[in-house]
Amino acid sequence: MQSFDFSTELVPGLPSELGLECLTWLPYSAHMLASRVCRRWRDLLRSQDFYYHRKKLGYTQKVACLVQAFSGGIVNGPKKPGELPSYGVAVFESVNRCWYKLPPVPKYPNGLPLFCQPASCEGKLVVMGGWNPASYDPVTDVFIYDFTTQQWRQGKDMPSKRSFFATGACSGRVYIAGGHDENKNALRTAWVYDLRDDEWTQLGELSKERDECEGVVIGEDEFWVVSGYGTESQGQFDGSADVYGFKSGQWRVAEGVWEPGRCPRSNVGIGKGGKLMNWAELDPVVRVGSCGITLGDRVLVTGSEHQGGVPGFYLGGNGKLEKITVADEFSGFVQSGCCVEI
Repeated sequence: MQSFDFSTELVPGLPSELGLECLTWLPYSAHMLASRVCRRWRDLLRSQDFYYHRKKLGYTQKVACLVQAFSGGIVNGPKKPGELPSYGVAVFESVNRCWYKLPPVPKYPNGLPLFCQPASCEGKLVVMGGWNPASYDPVTDVFIYDFTTQQWRQGKDMPSKRSFFATGACSGRVYIAGGHDENKNALRTAWVYDLRDDEWTQLGELSKERDECEGVVIGEDEFWVVSGYGTESQGQFDGSADVYGFKSGQWRVAEGVWEPGRCPRSNVGIGKGGKLMNWAELDPVVRVGSCGITLGDRVLVTGSEHQGGVPGFYLGGNGKLEKITVADEFSGFVQSGCCVEI
């Protein structure tokens, strides 16, 4: 990746430092328009160096990206009885409480692969795996949404087909582990995807098979693969976690980190002190189908009071939940989500 030269003039008549400062102040929402001014601005606004510069100075913003069921599907028209809903990506900006949808992935214009897994990496959204929405066959697709260009591109395919696996991201890499293969056999393999090099590298194996596990990254130190179950113990969720140290490159086992028997999918979050927590325990109104996404000092939580209930959306802080109003088109069930710093 080439480095951007910040020393040349960006705004006529202004020193390079002042020109850079002016463009740094631009909100993300203005980047697309500003990139049309000239090639120099376009190259700057799209460069990874400028993203790091904005992040260092605190000019980035954290948004929630939700893999969400959209009413009536991505395309207009009623769903057939018994047909699974179509999923797309909804984005929530907590500062102005604004919602909008990302454009569909070109390969799947009528909805994302079912049960695909999202991850955030260097200001981009990465969506991996899942089931083909037409055939329900597992896929190895990797899609990357660049918020600067507002476009999707396809990354290198996952090394093998897997579903319901754990994901996490740190320092330009996306980590995946566990899940099950196309024959429903639970997995203990793990891989890391380097976004810059567009390459996959295998990591050491987990201590045990972990299907329907959940991934959590703590700080810039560790990737936790929480709970899950083996092929022969389907549905009997384990209370331990496998923990990968980014610096050591080694796995260790952490016992007793999750309530045995409870499914961790989309429920695992980071509480105070960097400890694992269950979003469903915040309040009874989100006890079913809960999903929480940390946005700085706030958390967006969605869930319902009972099975089959209408999902509610809340902003949490200081142990309390504040219900927020959501338009009907963004009120569907949230399968999963992540925070993206853009």
